[in-house]
Amino acid sequence: MKRVSEPARAAAVALVVAACSAACSEPPPAAAPPPPEVLVADVIQRDVPVYLELVGQTQGYQDVEIRARVEGYLTNMAFQEGSLVRKGALLYEIDRLPLEAILAQSKADQATAEARLAKANNDVARYRPLVAKQAVSQRELDDAVAEQDAARSQVDAAKAAVDKSALDLSYTRITAPISGLIGTALVKAGNLVGRGESTLLTTISQIDPALFRVGVTEADYLRIARRNIDSGRKGGPQTGIRLTLADGTVYPHTGKVNVVDRAVDPTTGTLGIQLLFPNPDLLLRPGQYGRARALLDNKPGALLVQQRAVQELQNLYSVATVDGSGKVAFKNVKVGPRVDSLWVIEEGLTASDKVVVEGLQRIQDGMTVTAKPAPPMPVPEKTEAVTTAGEAK
Repeated sequence: MKRVSEPARAAAVALVVAACSAACSEPPPAAAPPPPEVLVADVIQRDVPVYLELVGQTQGYQDVEIRARVEGYLTNMAFQEGSLVRKGALLYEIDRLPLEAILAQSKADQATAEARLAKANNDVARYRPLVAKQAVSQRELDDAVAEQDAARSQVDAAKAAVDKSALDLSYTRITAPISGLIGTALVKAGNLVGRGESTLLTTISQIDPALFRVGVTEADYLRIARRNIDSGRKGGPQTGIRLTLADGTVYPHTGKVNVVDRAVDPTTGTLGIQLLFPNPDLLLRPGQYGRARALLDNKPGALLVQQRAVQELQNLYSVATVDGSGKVAFKNVKVGPRVDSLWVIEEGLTASDKVVVEGLQRIQDGMTVTAKPAPPMPVPEKTEAVTTAGEAK
């Protein structure tokens, strides 16, 4: 056998040792992932007036139904439908001839009754001295007095019949009981009205001022009542109420509370309130829908966060905050009313907190993150919180 040289043997040993070292060594550990990035925003602090917004419907200040009070044929309709009428203006006329005949008959009956009473009076006056002389019996005098009383009653009844006939005759001229806007005519001239019922002819509405009726929940009513007491008004009427119409425009005149119902409606759980609005241009008509907005509260220095920063789970609200070291902390908060895309936070945050607005799905409580400022969002110059009925917390 050939003898292996020493240099070759040394090289072979070195290769074996290197292969063993490579096979037995562990792989280097993988690099740790970087902390997740989130977008954070500052808590906004400013004064926020809180408004209560209520949906309702307009009504006339007075809505008066015009009805026929006597039976007869309509002979004249003296108004233009949909126009303004003055109090006392002639609206309808009913045929007077039948009622004039009834009045004449009633006057004739009254004259007959008065003649009978005159005869009874003469009989009593003639019998009294004769009874004293025993020329006639006491019974004849008593009968004459009874006839006198009956004749007097018949005269009173005849006078009442004349008064009623004259009153019915006056009902043939139907005039406007109030000044206001008259509706469409439900019955035209030539129709028979008043047979067995007081036929509805039309309706007049006094619409300046106009009423706006809303319903508030018991909780909202208590908040309004307590606010009035705290402000020293002792439940006085609230003024400065704005009305938004169906087309989204704001009615130019402000209203005030006119009447609050006596009791809560047990079927709906709401309390009816009538609001009074000036209506000089007659823009408001009965039956229109709208939204009334009343000042409910004023929160000085309120804390607001973006709505997307608030998480809700089973009626519990929380936000994630990030401190200066990048550590995440979830805090339970008490939310108030919404303000555009912001949410009033009543408890659980401070003005110096930074809240996570984007990336909430990737973080957990106690995790370290890389916080970056969120792009600024437009905030209205005049911050107003609006709550709907039953939503205020």
